[in-house]
Amino acid sequence: MDDFSLITSIAIALGLAAVGGFAARLLRLSPIVGYLAAGLVISPATPGYSADSAAIQQLANIGVIFLMFGVGLHFNLSDLLSVRTIAIPGAIIQVFAATAVGTGIGLAFGLPWREALVLGLAISIASTVILIRTLEDRGLMGTIHARVVIGWLIAQDIITVIILAVLPTLQPGENGAFWQDLALALGRAALFVVIMLVVGARLLPLLLSVVARTGSRELFVLAFVAAALGIAASAAAFGLSIALGAFIAGVAVSETETSHQVAADVVPLRDAFAVLFFVSVGILLDPDVVRANKPLFLAILLSVLFVNAAIAFVTAAIFPFSGRTALVVGAGLAQLGEFTFIVGSEGMREGLMTEETYAIILAVAAISIVVNPLAFRTLDPIEAVLRRLGPIWRFVDRQGEIPEPRLPRSGHVVIVGYGRVGELTGHALSQLGIPFAVVEINLERARTLNAAGIPTIWGDAGTREVLERTGIEHARAVVITVPEESSAFVATAAARALNPAVPILVRARTGGEIRPLCELGANEVIVPEYEGGLEIMRQTLVYLGFDAQEALHLSNAVRDIHYQAEAFDHPI
Repeated sequence: MDDFSLITSIAIALGLAAVGGFAARLLRLSPIVGYLAAGLVISPATPGYSADSAAIQQLANIGVIFLMFGVGLHFNLSDLLSVRTIAIPGAIIQVFAATAVGTGIGLAFGLPWREALVLGLAISIASTVILIRTLEDRGLMGTIHARVVIGWLIAQDIITVIILAVLPTLQPGENGAFWQDLALALGRAALFVVIMLVVGARLLPLLLSVVARTGSRELFVLAFVAAALGIAASAAAFGLSIALGAFIAGVAVSETETSHQVAADVVPLRDAFAVLFFVSVGILLDPDVVRANKPLFLAILLSVLFVNAAIAFVTAAIFPFSGRTALVVGAGLAQLGEFTFIVGSEGMREGLMTEETYAIILAVAAISIVVNPLAFRTLDPIEAVLRRLGPIWRFVDRQGEIPEPRLPRSGHVVIVGYGRVGELTGHALSQLGIPFAVVEINLERARTLNAAGIPTIWGDAGTREVLERTGIEHARAVVITVPEESSAFVATAAARALNPAVPILVRARTGGEIRPLCELGANEVIVPEYEGGLEIMRQTLVYLGFDAQEALHLSNAVRDIHYQAEAFDHPI
């Protein structure tokens, strides 16, 4: 294929991906579904135009590097350690159990043991990207349930890194040397990690700091891209995958003082090349292969949607957390995503998996991404059924004693959400001697606050019973500081229904939320982004020599105009 045809293939691939991603978002699906569909449209398996799949695959390899680099860059060990008592052992048990089930399915359908094992490994890993998007849409981010399941998937990320290191040892050969090869591979991986994290953590900060002082963003981007690709490529010298090398490169860069700028600059590169990666996956989708292997396809699909979810739920239920947490973990792991694609593609690269099996896995992953949000909608009815099974629910819901604080009876302020914003309000009220009660959905934080003498109710502020316990009918004011849009909306409506006269002040993420929150009953809606901009404007005027009161007056005028414009101009 000539250069013109190559450029045409890439242009069409990206164009269709943009259309597919936009259509997916309109349907409230993950954009990944649209990217996969775009690949299917231009694949040899469908009529019409066929793209240069080999060229797109080469570019997709860069997408793998940037995906894994981004995962390493945002890898947060503290998030994992905060829920380590459940996330680490839970993820290990779940991955082993799901891998065993997947391997058993492969063997039952006559796959070679190596291919069956890679199949099991690929379908045991859920997508952090898909999960976080779903948690945000459901208003669960920031809850203890979200922290557990995200920590669980961080542990899965680490397990995936080990899987990528082990895959080359599974190449067909003498079975007797397997354990020696495995030990050698893990040793090489450990040596590579130590060298990159010890030496790289010393050299990379120096390199990036020197380049940053030049003031050239172009050179800065070039430096960290070269570093990422160089470290990823050097993994091959250790007999490891480039995906593993890219992950370690991201972890090494994350320890530098310039990591935040790197994170900002890598996003457009990661997104562009990652789209090509998902398009290349879609190109490999083959409906004919799925139809020809329908029993295997259905077995894997049912395993991912139901067996994986059941394994994750039962595993989480072993630990003394709430039953709701176990349900969220189960729903969150009933899907596949980018790491499934990476493990599968690496398996094909090593000659461990056929294109037919990979195509079936891709089809299962695409369907699981589409239907996963539906799994979260079943949580309430499933919990209601389990609650009727008394002994079973009491076993699952072993969260420990729920805080029972001594709450003020009247004349108090109810603060919904006690993060950084809510804490500032609470501190001010405490200094002024004004009583207040907190509603906090994070159980660990609720216990900590009660231990510190701050009366706190654990629960969801959108639930009428939770708000009633705060004595909201006799409250002086309600302050809602939760960052999630859906949680703020539900809490505002519930608070207004329980006390039609109480002043309600709500934190909003964007100006577009002002009008709907006001219509739900909020008296004041505060957008932190606006307030920060107005304060910068006021301080700038003062430093330019304007009178402080004049600058404050102008700032207030701009605030009134801006908030009123948002309230009237943005439809619901």
